[in-house]
Amino acid sequence: MGKPPDIFELRLDRLVRAIDRLENEISKLRVPLIITARHPIEGGANRLSAPQRHNLLARFLSRARYIDVELRSAPVFRSLLRMARKQNVRRIISVHCLRSTPSPNQLREKARAAKMYGADIFKLATRTDTPAQLTRLIDFVAAKERGVAVSAMGIGKLGAASRVLLACCGSALIYVSLGRSDIEGQISLEQLRALGMAPPH
Repeated sequence: MGKPPDIFELRLDRLVRAIDRLENEISKLRVPLIITARHPIEGGANRLSAPQRHNLLARFLSRARYIDVELRSAPVFRSLLRMARKQNVRRIISVHCLRSTPSPNQLREKARAAKMYGADIFKLATRTDTPAQLTRLIDFVAAKERGVAVSAMGIGKLGAASRVLLACCGSALIYVSLGRSDIEGQISLEQLRALGMAPPH
């Protein structure tokens, strides 16, 4: 790429069948990395068990700038999160609500729980099919009362609009695809740059 993004996210759950090749060629990626092995309930591929995901993350931890662990997985991966802190790998604690956008109180509770597990960034992806859902997400990010940095994005009919609006509200990271995405509402790196926005993550 002539102009790569600031950060690459490696979805290890999607790359598990080429994991040895990935390990051999990962040095070709010249920008910092987020490593993720997503829980199946939150969109993870290949139905990996908790031990399988733990082993993948531990294997690539030394190559990462960030590690992303779901809030639901944080109790099981507590030792891995401690290891990340000792290695100065920043921790993203994430929640993916694929069917709805929770209430403001529920969003605040999830942010507090993420902070309890040492989150440097609380990542929140929720369903935004209606203006009311999108408004709840925007209000949560704009309030800046959580005590932890937030990266938020919408999925669904208003997902594309959410990416732009939440970036303007101070979302800590902006997630885009390098090409065509299978996530409803996710825009591409090219589309975001065409909007003249700051370099994406």
